[in-house]
Amino acid sequence: MEHLLWTEKYRPKTIEECILPERLKKPFQEYVNQKQIPNLLLAGGAGVGKTTVAKALCNEIGCDYIVINGSDESGIDTFRNKIKGYASSMSFSGGRKVIIIDEADYLNPNSTQPALRNAIEEFAGNCSFIFTCNYKNRIIEPLHSRCAVIEFNLKNGENAKMAAAFFKRIKTVLQSESIEYDDKVIAELIKKHFPDFRRIINELQRYSQFGKIDTGILAQIGDVSIDEIIKFVKSKDFSSIRKWVATHEIDSTTFYRKIYNSLYEVMKPQSIPQAVLILADYQYKAAFVADHEINTVACLTEIMVECEFT
Repeated sequence: MEHLLWTEKYRPKTIEECILPERLKKPFQEYVNQKQIPNLLLAGGAGVGKTTVAKALCNEIGCDYIVINGSDESGIDTFRNKIKGYASSMSFSGGRKVIIIDEADYLNPNSTQPALRNAIEEFAGNCSFIFTCNYKNRIIEPLHSRCAVIEFNLKNGENAKMAAAFFKRIKTVLQSESIEYDDKVIAELIKKHFPDFRRIINELQRYSQFGKIDTGILAQIGDVSIDEIIKFVKSKDFSSIRKWVATHEIDSTTFYRKIYNSLYEVMKPQSIPQAVLILADYQYKAAFVADHEINTVACLTEIMVECEFT
């Protein structure tokens, strides 16, 4: 599978290879140089490199480690049967062990997370924990206080630099795969999904199936216009809303932001605060729902019912 998926095949193996601002890369490189990994909480959006950094730290230092996906194994049984057993055993190499808990914000905050709080202290002499999460506010405070918290966010001036570095990396990947490409198309794809590096690579692999990435796919990459869906919401045309959502590939974060940006142009001022609360609620739910289409339709339906348009 690692040879089939570009995200795994070209995953950086060292901290130096990771595309990060220098202010973030520096502390990770220090951990490598000192050959010590503290308990870490890595927070940030999807696809920005949290798990990649965690694995690179372990690989460079030579630690034994396991990766547990918190969204798949969120219950207390995972702690009892998997985490505790691994943390309490000795490393084959005689060194320190590491448990990487991916998407830790999905762990049960009433059972699994409190149990981990005690495990961090109980196995401190033998094992370090690295938690990754999209929403650090869903991690209980006792875990925050036991970890070094590092946020994968970009400050002013860093976006362009990181996008340029990723553009260069993408070209290397495509050249290695012998895929013809157009710089303009790659730039548009990065612009649409940045900083979700994983999404960009997955989309590129999908588009590359015919051996070429050229301007013919720009129509697929282009942002979805919301003019039509706004028209359906204003006219309270539920059937058309449902059909539109079903037939359009929507990035939830971008879509909700576009609706938010359009409020003053299409809605009566007294309805805007209510619309903002609705958008915030459904954007939050988008991180957990099983069916994004239903969640999006529900959001638009509530706006249709509760808000007045110009």
